[in-house]
Amino acid sequence: MAEILKSGMDPESLDAVDKSVRETVQAILERVRTEGSAAVREYSQKFDNWNPESFRLSDAEIQDCIDSLPAQTIDDIKFAQAQIRGFAEAQKASMLPVEVETIPGVTLGHRHIPVKSVGCYVPGGRYPMVASAHMSVVTARVAGVDRVIACTPPTNGKAHPATIAAMALGGADEIYLLGGVQAMAAMALGTDEIAPVDMLVGPGNAFVAESKRQLFGRVGIDLLAGPTEILVLADDTADGEMCATDLLGQAEHGPNSPAVLVTTSRRVAEDTLREIDRQLGTLKTAEVAGKAWADYGQVILVEDDEEMLREAERIASEHVEVLTENPRWFLDRMTNYGSLFLGKETNVAYGDKVIGTNHTLPTKTAARYTGGLWVGKFMKTVTYQQCTEEASVVIGEYCSRLCAIENFWGHKEQADLRLRRYGGRNTA
Repeated sequence: MAEILKSGMDPESLDAVDKSVRETVQAILERVRTEGSAAVREYSQKFDNWNPESFRLSDAEIQDCIDSLPAQTIDDIKFAQAQIRGFAEAQKASMLPVEVETIPGVTLGHRHIPVKSVGCYVPGGRYPMVASAHMSVVTARVAGVDRVIACTPPTNGKAHPATIAAMALGGADEIYLLGGVQAMAAMALGTDEIAPVDMLVGPGNAFVAESKRQLFGRVGIDLLAGPTEILVLADDTADGEMCATDLLGQAEHGPNSPAVLVTTSRRVAEDTLREIDRQLGTLKTAEVAGKAWADYGQVILVEDDEEMLREAERIASEHVEVLTENPRWFLDRMTNYGSLFLGKETNVAYGDKVIGTNHTLPTKTAARYTGGLWVGKFMKTVTYQQCTEEASVVIGEYCSRLCAIENFWGHKEQADLRLRRYGGRNTA
């Protein structure tokens, strides 16, 4: 039986969409839908104090951002993008077309077709999320998307150079200095300056997430994501310093970011609690991370690996670090997670920034039914079928009878017409 050594808020409290957020987003989307660019400009001025002649950055402005960065920063961005691009290319290579003759003369198949246009949102706010540009722009490019645009909010009235460089080096066709719900609305609905896209991707705050929810259907989305999460699984081979460091490393994302330790070791649990208190005394983001840990941190002591596995499956966390003697035991058995980080040598920060897997992942137990953003999310798997005359007669006979069972007489006539044309059948 699991023992709770530290509990956080009821997870169900994360599920309720704040009414004011929902209503604010709805109002903004409606105004952009009816008023277009004028509404976008009004909201950009209101929320970001930003109303330039053009939201789109020129080639010269983009190059100025790139030129302002140290060579090491450019090299680091290129290295991260190379890892993400390489893994996305390997994933795409696994997505093969299918064509099969199911019975003589009946050919069925599927193809993977890239979405035509994608809008990538890269957050600013508390932190400039440079890596989010890699995850969306680079991956969309690998998928073969024709038009990739990107939006990011201004930082104190200016573009954040590293974010803009990452967008440009990743292959964005158009870059707009525009943030929040107004950016999502502009990309999805279109304005005088921005042609609408077919799909929106990327993380953001509660308002951005809610705008994706309300725009879904008008456009496609990657997934609905809440505050970022971490689950650390640890046995007696782990240590409190590493567990605490990795938990706080994700908790610093925001004051409502869940951070959970599940362990078979009371020593590790108690050491982690002491270490978190110690590290919060020096961590530069302690104000945010400490709030998240106080409200959403948990430590759960379990009896053995099997119980640890059951807890992990129940929690279905976005990020799961496996700091155990045999981490691949969990790889072979776990099914509910966004991404696994196996062994003490890796960590969530690697995945968030550079290692090559995508960091846009399911939260709030959505890992029970979906994975995260990957090259396949930008592609539509569509089917086709073709029959010979002889096969049309075989299939037609079955189809005619099955349609009659359902009283679909128009459907039945489609089959009967082929039976008369190609089989000489009397279907009157």
